[in-house]
Amino acid sequence: MKLYTRHGDTGQTSLVGGKRVSKDDIRIAVCGDLDELNAHIGLLLSFGVPERESAVLIRVQQLLFHIGGELSNPDYTMSSHLTTADIAQLESSIDTLQQQTPEPTTFVLPGGCAAAAESHICRTVTRRAERSMVAMSHQYRVDPLAMQYVNRLSDYFFVLALNLNFISSIEEKKLYISCK
Repeated sequence: MKLYTRHGDTGQTSLVGGKRVSKDDIRIAVCGDLDELNAHIGLLLSFGVPERESAVLIRVQQLLFHIGGELSNPDYTMSSHLTTADIAQLESSIDTLQQQTPEPTTFVLPGGCAAAAESHICRTVTRRAERSMVAMSHQYRVDPLAMQYVNRLSDYFFVLALNLNFISSIEEKKLYISCK
């Protein structure tokens, strides 16, 4: 089997089940954003993160893959892999990281150690994916649990970045804003 099919040469691609749509269809855009996020999580993992967070990130990657598959199904016949327990687990991870990390007292500029900087990139790509999902929800069904999960995920990446800098003894770059 060849990797290339030439089926997309005219700007069309297939959804789950074979329905052909334009490559600029919002469902394809959302799947692309989720795929990009998944790739960035893979890069983040390559920098080395604590074992507990590595397990969380691998689970996130698996769920993002399933969410993308569900959102690219035009008939909505795929059962969701997401549960409220997945959201609760992510919230628990956020709470744990917050307990282990000093709370910032100002705005924080993205950066620090390589893993923290990549976690900030994951955060911003997550927010873009969330915006795409909201746009998609105006035309197609989007599982509310998927929206909640992706919303929590950006919070997770923010606190993970803070934690990775803290455990690496790297001080956050702070932004002080004058209100004059």
